[in-house]
Amino acid sequence: MPDLIPVLDKETIAQKVDHIARQISSDYKDADLVLIAVLKGAFIFMADLVRCLDLKKLTIDFVRLESYGDGADSSGRIRMVKDVEVDIRNKDVLIVEDILDTGLTIDYLKKHLERSQPRSVKICVMIDKFERRKVDVQAQYVGHKVTEGFLVGYGLDYAEAYRHLPGIFHLTF
Repeated sequence: MPDLIPVLDKETIAQKVDHIARQISSDYKDADLVLIAVLKGAFIFMADLVRCLDLKKLTIDFVRLESYGDGADSSGRIRMVKDVEVDIRNKDVLIVEDILDTGLTIDYLKKHLERSQPRSVKICVMIDKFERRKVDVQAQYVGHKVTEGFLVGYGLDYAEAYRHLPGIFHLTF
């Protein structure tokens, strides 16, 4: 049975989400912002984030990409399962993701979105993990940085399990 080692509790997560939301609200106060969350992992982070934002104009959409399947390692092949449905042309876009790990998925998505000619595309992640980075991708908004470990909870999963946990944990096998 795997062990769960606490990394962030729900109170700390709430503080980090609030901090990110204040930064985004300041940076995009007069913008036409579109938040695009990557399903399934980012749905909890996105829900908490949008409730903390103080913006006049905000649109929300979701994409679904696959690269992991049921394992712990990225396959390296990205597949678009659900694309953006709103028009992002000439709008500021903020990708919301649970974790920036290898960088392959976010790099793929950013390039895909840029083909629709938005005004800007930036990245917001709850977790920025450097251990397995394969592509030089930088997030402009980061909740927490870690160097290593397989993390679960707060939307992060292992084979579709553990997403429901209110905190973030290091899963040891």
